[in-house]
Amino acid sequence: MGRRGSLARQLLVWQLVVVVALLCAVGVLSVVQAGNNFRTTEGRRMLSVAEDVGATAGVRVSLADPLRHYALAPFAESARSLSGASYVIITDPGRKVLTSPDPSQVGGTLDVGDSTALQGRSWVGELDGATVAHVPVIGDDGTVIGLVAAGQQAPGFWEGVLDSPDNALRLLGVALVIGVAGSLLLARRVKNQTLGLEPHEITALVEYREALLHGIKEGVVALDPQHRITLVNDHARDLLALPPDAVGRSLSELDLDERLRDVLTGRATGVDQLALTGGRVLTLNYMPLDVHGAVVTLRDRTELTTLRDELDANRHATDTLRAQAHEFSNRLHTIAGLVELGEYDEVRGFISRINTAQGAWRAEVGSKVADPAVAALLIAKSSLAAERGIGLRMAPDSSLGAVDEELSTDLVTVLGNLVDNALDALSEGGWIEVSVRSSPDEVVVVVRDSGPGVAAGLAEEVFRHGFTTKAAEQGQRGLGLALIRQTCLRRGGSVRVRNENGAVFTARLPVEVPV
Repeated sequence: MGRRGSLARQLLVWQLVVVVALLCAVGVLSVVQAGNNFRTTEGRRMLSVAEDVGATAGVRVSLADPLRHYALAPFAESARSLSGASYVIITDPGRKVLTSPDPSQVGGTLDVGDSTALQGRSWVGELDGATVAHVPVIGDDGTVIGLVAAGQQAPGFWEGVLDSPDNALRLLGVALVIGVAGSLLLARRVKNQTLGLEPHEITALVEYREALLHGIKEGVVALDPQHRITLVNDHARDLLALPPDAVGRSLSELDLDERLRDVLTGRATGVDQLALTGGRVLTLNYMPLDVHGAVVTLRDRTELTTLRDELDANRHATDTLRAQAHEFSNRLHTIAGLVELGEYDEVRGFISRINTAQGAWRAEVGSKVADPAVAALLIAKSSLAAERGIGLRMAPDSSLGAVDEELSTDLVTVLGNLVDNALDALSEGGWIEVSVRSSPDEVVVVVRDSGPGVAAGLAEEVFRHGFTTKAAEQGQRGLGLALIRQTCLRRGGSVRVRNENGAVFTARLPVEVPV
């Protein structure tokens, strides 16, 4: 159980201390109350005894005649024996003790304190720990000829406890037994509720928990059944951009994306749920805890997503090169066949047509798009579209001037993902039209295709949940459209989709990024 003792033992000891202290206080109160009752009751009784003695004719006659003082003792002793008083003393007007149970007091002077008996008025009070009544003896001429003192010694503390009314000692003993039994049951219950852990073990667990929560590189958020945050570690606070006073606040009070709120409240089910916030890609896992709420863990997948996007870019570049190589191979085979057939004029015409087609597309892109990165992207996508039998064209109103590097990168992200999604949604024979228009304030990108369009119910879901245009058929596929939305929102823009003989995606990217 350790040097400091078990939790059950500590609880038992402290409970016993409290019970004993309470019982002692009750005992003291009982004794004090009994003492007050004793003084009141015995004061009246001693006054009655003294008055009876003082009113006796023999006592008055004996006090009036000094030669008959010897006859006072029987009266006093008889009254003491009958009343149970500690003593009954008779004195002359000068307080000289004439009779007393203690022979050594006879002839001495009686201490009367503040008594008013010698002034002719009865008095009840305390002297030397006893309750005393003084009664004057009045002679025939109306003068005070003596004094009768009757007293009862007050019991000590333990005598008061033993003699207190209603057998208080027995009641205190029963209360002590009940208190001990209750303390044992309480100690056992607390022991069960703490899973048998001792105080120092509980303290160590709390310290370990704090170190673990704030030391791990994953975010942890604990919620109660009312979706209030009860615990959040530093990493989760950074990932979700939570305010310092987030603990204790409801999720509805915080500025969180609806997708994040759905996952944190458990409305979005499944493992490794993806969400975007503050330019980061997060993976969340929701774990309910019965009636206690839930715990949500968060991981930052931004770096992995960036790496995946780079790999996708390389894959697309490889696919483009492969498509171009396939196209060149077919053209070379055609040229070789024409040469073998001796159709030299046809060879010249074929090569001329190829150069004309490619030159026309490059010339069109170059004349309408001044940014090299965006122009290169469109030229590369044309080869990929050609391999799939899909036509790629530019809208007549397209016109993009020179832009800064950051906007150029964002345009490549938005335009590349929109074209890729359109290619995935189309079959052979379809077409894609790209429009890029710039103004002093913003750049508008419109990608139109001849595909089946986007279901009306998914018009917003495709962006919020990271679906592709094939979400209705293949489920969740990635973050392409969600990244488009995140890029547009980060710049203070927007992205929308509508159906018009196919899907029409419109993205607006302001030239200046809001601070």
